[in-house]
Amino acid sequence: MTNTTIIVFFSSHFLRWWQGEAVETIPNFIKECGASLLVTDFSPLREVRSARTIRGKINKLLPEYLIDFPKLGPPNRKWPTLNHSVDWENLITAVIRKGAEVPELEWCEPGEHAAREHFPVSLHTLHFGQISVQRCALEARNVKKLCPKAVDTFLEELIVRRELADNFCFYQPQYDSLQGAWEWARKTLMDHASDKREHIYSREQLEKAQTADPLWNASQLEMVHYGKMHGFMRQISVSSWCTLSRMYWAKKILEWTSGPEDALAISIYLNDKYEIDGRDPNGYVGCMWSICGVHDQGWQERPVFGKIRYMKLRRLQKKI
Repeated sequence: MTNTTIIVFFSSHFLRWWQGEAVETIPNFIKECGASLLVTDFSPLREVRSARTIRGKINKLLPEYLIDFPKLGPPNRKWPTLNHSVDWENLITAVIRKGAEVPELEWCEPGEHAAREHFPVSLHTLHFGQISVQRCALEARNVKKLCPKAVDTFLEELIVRRELADNFCFYQPQYDSLQGAWEWARKTLMDHASDKREHIYSREQLEKAQTADPLWNASQLEMVHYGKMHGFMRQISVSSWCTLSRMYWAKKILEWTSGPEDALAISIYLNDKYEIDGRDPNGYVGCMWSICGVHDQGWQERPVFGKIRYMKLRRLQKKI
């Protein structure tokens, strides 16, 4: 390609310094710098299949698509000087003010270099576009001979489960609503919506970890102060979290609120507010999986949960 400028945005989060609506600011920026092509990430939110059926299809195509990045030559055109300044002080002040209730994180280091150094440990960076899924998969594949089982599990969560979440959010417009659940799940939840609960907590009580369960409280406080929660506690369906889904934490919310709609709304609210990778397809699907049985099957019927999968405290203690 000759005399071509290509602009690549790895994540929509990096566009925030262009104040205003993206549909207006980004096209103007592209015109200003004379770009020939804009490449950005894909998000399935707002515009279903099970993992068992989609897994084979994805794995079959991995050899064709999971290939190394091409080497780019030096640019053959200089960008024109843009007369654009950013009022960083006011912008940062506004962002801090909006998130004043959420503690600042100190445990994670931003940037591509840090992401490449620690990607197997913390895949939160995927949500913010600081490293690509393709890069993580390639790096993991390079060490598969050393730990094949661990790498297979890692790739299952990184690719298959993540694609499953994207797929659900893309094809199900009501991916964050009880209306987005399967019919059997909606019916069983509504059949048991009026069942007696041992405890009923408000959103504020849950947010402040004011429940009778010290284990749940610890998980909630970990999320508030660290922006993440131990995988099995949080149990939200995969990729960025590198775990299976969100059992105990979310299922207790179903058990302790007035009904399934309230439980789903509160779990999504808390996840989006405090998790470093909130507002992600995996978060919505994880809440839907735990509370509404998405990508799951019916289980033994019981009070409150109906046929939605239940998690016993003994199982959690065993895992821990």
